[in-house]
Amino acid sequence: MLPISKAARRIQDWTCSSCRGLAKLQRCTSRRGFSTTVVPQLKTAQKLPSLPARTRFAPSPTGYLHLGSLRTALYNYLLAKATGGQFLLRIEDTDTNRTVPGAEDRICQDLAWAGLQWDEGPQIGGPYAPYRQSERTALYKEHATKLLDSRNAYRCFCTQDRLDSLARERNKLGFPTDYDRTCIHITKEDSDQRAHNAEPHVVRLFSPAQYPEYNDLVYGLVGKPHGQRLSLASRHGFEDPILMKTDGSPTYHLANVVDDHHMKITHVIRGVEWMPSTPKHLELYKAFGWEPPVFAHVGLLQDVNKQKLSKRDLNLDLEKLKVDGILPEALMNFLALLGWSHTMGSDFFTLQQLVDNFSLKFTKGNVVVNFGKLNYLQGLHFRKQLAEGSEDVEHMVNQIASLLKESGEIVIDPGLLNGHTLTEFIMALLRLDASSSFTSAANFVERHRSILGYRQRDPGRAKIFEEEKPGNEVLLIAEAAQQIGDVPNDQWSAATLKNRIASVVQDVVQENRFNTENAEGLKDAKYVNRSLLAWLRWAIVDGQKGPSMFDIMELIGRDITLRRLEAAELGLITLPRENILSSSKII
Repeated sequence: MLPISKAARRIQDWTCSSCRGLAKLQRCTSRRGFSTTVVPQLKTAQKLPSLPARTRFAPSPTGYLHLGSLRTALYNYLLAKATGGQFLLRIEDTDTNRTVPGAEDRICQDLAWAGLQWDEGPQIGGPYAPYRQSERTALYKEHATKLLDSRNAYRCFCTQDRLDSLARERNKLGFPTDYDRTCIHITKEDSDQRAHNAEPHVVRLFSPAQYPEYNDLVYGLVGKPHGQRLSLASRHGFEDPILMKTDGSPTYHLANVVDDHHMKITHVIRGVEWMPSTPKHLELYKAFGWEPPVFAHVGLLQDVNKQKLSKRDLNLDLEKLKVDGILPEALMNFLALLGWSHTMGSDFFTLQQLVDNFSLKFTKGNVVVNFGKLNYLQGLHFRKQLAEGSEDVEHMVNQIASLLKESGEIVIDPGLLNGHTLTEFIMALLRLDASSSFTSAANFVERHRSILGYRQRDPGRAKIFEEEKPGNEVLLIAEAAQQIGDVPNDQWSAATLKNRIASVVQDVVQENRFNTENAEGLKDAKYVNRSLLAWLRWAIVDGQKGPSMFDIMELIGRDITLRRLEAAELGLITLPRENILSSSKII
């Protein structure tokens, strides 16, 4: 396993600016003879609560999880686990017209895949069941009635046509498309009778003249007191959000508040897009006489152009990331850093390490998503799990094997497996490639296609030296490389091959048998060694970058190595001298 200390050094370029500043300060104080222990103090709002937190993730089955919603689930999970509390899953499925069949099951599967196991919710139950809002309608109606009785809400019998006409007129005048409270003057007796007669209606919140300020864990004091736009021109417009729809189902505002209270939710972490709704929710808590939870609103995820990430972007599709082989812990590590700050020296975290180091130190503002960092963290987590032999690695090996079997472009070189299974060979190649940044099965196959399946080389790609060289010099280097054939099969190992090449290099330099215009260059051992290794990489793996050539030759075996060298040399015999160009980039 790659030691964490080494992993930390490898990803120091990925640490946030505050952490790099802290490291710089530590170095400065150390040089001046002061203590090097500098621990930034968290603000009170950023500290974890002293009591166990009960948090929830409440997705709607109108679609599947994407990166933004999964990050919300992660933050709520981390807060609950870091304080010894509970993480709840609640399905907000009241919008039946937009519900996607199978979405709830998919949401549960994706959360389980990510390692975010809920303590209460669908499939496992809990003391506050049911955890689907469609099964809690009676509770919402009961609380809507309480609001009507306390005059904190009223029934609105206006038709949709009237509401649409009112909105158009107000829009023409440049006013917000609020309601004019026509129905607030209906007496309670008349309202009750019309409802009893099944006259279509909604229930609206009787919003206050002004919403109070509230404390947000991220943004501090939010919401300057403001009136209900009581100017002469707009005094007949009132927000009064709908709580119960004409079909008797609740809106998000009512169901969300009722459920959070009855499920004893203490903290709500959600996207900043919900901040405008928070004053309405607080007003509902006040109307019911309940203590509200603590709110923390985190920034939106943006692309490199500072635009909100589209749900239709394939990079956001969780299923695509899973198919590409992104590891769950790598994705959780990546998502945690999109809006959360820490004081550790490394951005590499397992899920448990995230729990152990979590705080409420969220960054203000929106967050730009850099998928390059996801790929980098993927490589670190893969190397760790490869050393541990985790199930995720076994799954990746099988995925690579399936890609190879299904691909019509790559034909496995006969004799390559040499008595081993395809999965055993892939695992061996993965271990050789551990120092590279592993990103996905498809990327792995593409990078190693010339190891896995040999194909005829294009002679025009014989670019193995820094400057244009005489054709006979290239042939002489190729001939010298053939001397690794002296190594018998029972001694064929990376160490033996490395020693043999070193011996060949010394022979070339000492014998000085190359009668060419560049003979002086061939006397340089470094030049000859570089040339030989470049030739071996081009001849054996088509010049593709990757593990050490000695390790590759040991892996594919003596027979295939010599056969590829011979085929490459034969291709050079008819190669025009002017086409033998050089390039040290593939060494």
